[in-house]
Amino acid sequence: MSKKKSGKDFESELKDVQMPSFPANLPKEAEEKLKEIKSKLEKFKEKVLEKFDKYVMGITLLPPPKPKEGEEQNKDAISILVLVDDSDSKKMTKYELGTKLHTIMGSIAKEIDKNLVADTIILSELWQNCYDAKYDLLQLISVSAPVHDNGMLQAIKIAEVHKTMVLKKFEKYIVSYVLAGSLVQGRATKSSDIDVWIVIDDTDVKKMSRAELKDKLRAIIIGMGIEAGEATGIKNKLNIQVYILTDFWDSLKEANPIIFTLLRDGVPFYDRGMFMPWKQLLRMGKIKPSTEAIDMFMNSGEQMLQRVRYSLKNIGMEDIYYAILTPSQAALMMYGVPPPAPRETAELMRDIFVKKEKLLESKYVEILDRNINVRKDIEHGTKKELSGKEVDQLLEDADKYLKRIKRLFSEIEKIKEKEDVVQVYENSITAIRDVLRIEGISKAADSEIVTVFEDELISKGLVPAKYLRILNCIIKARKDYEANKLTKQEVENAKKDSHNLVKFLVEYIQRKRGREIEKAKIRFKYGNKYGEVLLAGKNAFIIHDIDGQEKDISKGRLNDNGGLESIEKSSLEEYEKALSKVSIPENVLIKEAIFENLRELFGKNVEILLRY
Repeated sequence: MSKKKSGKDFESELKDVQMPSFPANLPKEAEEKLKEIKSKLEKFKEKVLEKFDKYVMGITLLPPPKPKEGEEQNKDAISILVLVDDSDSKKMTKYELGTKLHTIMGSIAKEIDKNLVADTIILSELWQNCYDAKYDLLQLISVSAPVHDNGMLQAIKIAEVHKTMVLKKFEKYIVSYVLAGSLVQGRATKSSDIDVWIVIDDTDVKKMSRAELKDKLRAIIIGMGIEAGEATGIKNKLNIQVYILTDFWDSLKEANPIIFTLLRDGVPFYDRGMFMPWKQLLRMGKIKPSTEAIDMFMNSGEQMLQRVRYSLKNIGMEDIYYAILTPSQAALMMYGVPPPAPRETAELMRDIFVKKEKLLESKYVEILDRNINVRKDIEHGTKKELSGKEVDQLLEDADKYLKRIKRLFSEIEKIKEKEDVVQVYENSITAIRDVLRIEGISKAADSEIVTVFEDELISKGLVPAKYLRILNCIIKARKDYEANKLTKQEVENAKKDSHNLVKFLVEYIQRKRGREIEKAKIRFKYGNKYGEVLLAGKNAFIIHDIDGQEKDISKGRLNDNGGLESIEKSSLEEYEKALSKVSIPENVLIKEAIFENLRELFGKNVEILLRY
């Protein structure tokens, strides 16, 4: 429990408190009365803390008390509860301490105002009420307005509100609702978490598995905890642990220290007769760990050490290993090399970045080598375990390696950016030259390429004007990069522009070439089938059935008479290869001899199609 006096004054303390609500526009008389109550509470708090600061856990304003039978209600009475920590009390009994404090607090209250009624309760008495299943005081605190609190009042308030919500919905299943943790161990502070344990009866579950019951109820109960925090203004404090009864019993048999601590220190805010008997049995020494539990705990030490050794090995074999291997492979991929096998990575890093590019010092590749070898030795069993000192060294080396690899990434990035800018320019210029070539312009100097592109393609309407703007941007990007003025984003924009320009020009070439190739084709019909002849230079290819799934293709040489000779079977691959290389003259002449060849191959009724 914190003995430190609060640094806040009364007004700031009261500002955070849930005081009874009043209408927005109070009558003047009511406003004056409220100010008067606050002033009295402030004086009472100051006098009490001045005298008993290190013992007072909380002071809270209670709702107006109900009059006893036969008595009239005192409408002017102001009820206050003072909660006192009696854990250090040794010189007098709990009863004597409670009686004495009650008298002193009452006197202080009467000195301030005769209508100020102060009741005092010691913590052990409050907890005893809970042990005896008397929860009236908890309910009263839950609707009170704390004036001073070291954390206990807010814990009781939110736990009681949450408990009420849980019982309202799931009372059939709730065995116990217990406050635990630092609050009940005398170590409460304003920042303490509020630990509550809820035990759910799963012994008569039939429609779902026990695990399913626990998960479903747990999700809803934790959700209610959030609602209780919103309702009380005590947010992010409630720490809820949910146990099903069978698991709780198993943990108790196994002497789980957490469960033993819960039974020893926990205070039941609700109990159906399970928690308190077990608590009493523990106090009497009747709940003892089994032989199996003792053996299990005894052996757990060695098991944990084995787990530590395994973890150290795993750190060396897997975590640190992949921590530096994967970025190494990424560096190689960025450079343009496919990701190598792990055993090849170090050597490839050495060949490319140390020897060829001179971007990396050899000592860093040696770190990668050592790491790979450690993993290999552990994997093959030649190294049985790793010491903490060895792991520390591996971690230190890995940290140095990763910092250096980050710098390497930046250096590779600069190289690649330069390559990208050069490639973008060259791809764009090459595509433009290809288009100019098919338009009959075989030569154009680099310095003239923009002018020729504009005159021969843009001005004639063959290519949209926006591609001239893109070309100028690409040329400017190259100049800016060489002057070290181009940003990374501008490099990406140039790549995107170049892609669009090249794509359009390739499609332009394909369309134009497609139209030219159509001039060199003869379409014919025989029976119900259609065939086609492509005159490709000195050769001709015959597709026997253009609608057939499997292409039957023949090839022959064109002789001086315009006919076909040496006709033989060909393939689709050979046909497409010839198609990509063939140079189509502007005018294609077809002689009668080729029609005779078609009659010989497909019969006398073969027909030639025009304008198909």
